[in-house]
Amino acid sequence: MRKDFDLSTVKPDGRSAAKARLFDPEAGGPWRGNVQGEALNAQCTVLAYGNETPREGPRLHVHPYDEIFIVVAGNARFFVGDTVIDATAGDVLLGPAGVPHRFENLGPGRLQTIDVHTGPRWLQVDL
Repeated sequence: MRKDFDLSTVKPDGRSAAKARLFDPEAGGPWRGNVQGEALNAQCTVLAYGNETPREGPRLHVHPYDEIFIVVAGNARFFVGDTVIDATAGDVLLGPAGVPHRFENLGPGRLQTIDVHTGPRWLQVDL
């Protein structure tokens, strides 16, 4: 049984549970969508990204907050600053705030990621 903190030190902040739709699993093809943290009254924004074309992916960009990438399916190559990281389904990576990054599908098949932006709105500058 976990007990990582003293429960008496945490009080509910008054927010209600919330729900939003990230993608339509029945639509076929790679999942795509985003839910702004503001829609959930939360401090993180969630994106679903997918493609089926090797060497395709988001262009180089930067955020003013950390981004966490969860590879759900496929194989990817991430370029984070000067670091190159190959990742596969089940891997989790960090793109630190202010560090330009991009990733691409290594193939074969679909690359599917869930990307967590640690800000309530999706803010980005394409480079």
